[in-house]
Amino acid sequence: MSQPITRLNPQQLHSTPGYSHVTVVEAGRLAFLAGQCPLDRSGVVVGTGDIDAQVDQVVANALVALAAVDAEPGQVVRSVIYVVSDDTAVLSAVWRRLTGSALAAAFTTASTLLGVAQLGFTDQLVELDLTAALAG
Repeated sequence: MSQPITRLNPQQLHSTPGYSHVTVVEAGRLAFLAGQCPLDRSGVVVGTGDIDAQVDQVVANALVALAAVDAEPGQVVRSVIYVVSDDTAVLSAVWRRLTGSALAAAFTTASTLLGVAQLGFTDQLVELDLTAALAG
């Protein structure tokens, strides 16, 4: 069983599009996933120029990484999403695709969405950093 996780949105803060302002995890084990990139198993960036395809690959990779530590998306307690764009519409579209994916429960927690100038791989448009609370 996973650690108790409490998600809070204080009334004094703005409403959110699905994430929580505060996530509390009772003492326990945490898994810190490396930034999940839109790479296939051979290390090739998928979906060059296609941010939706890259988001889908990132989701698939994150699900594999979570499964490797016997965790599910609902056990994610922190997410940071990096998108190569300064366009609010693009950032919002990535958020919507993630929150509509099989990883959706991961984004009900403390989340940050960032537009950045560049990521580590040529043609990479998105990266996802997750922290999950594990079973004792």
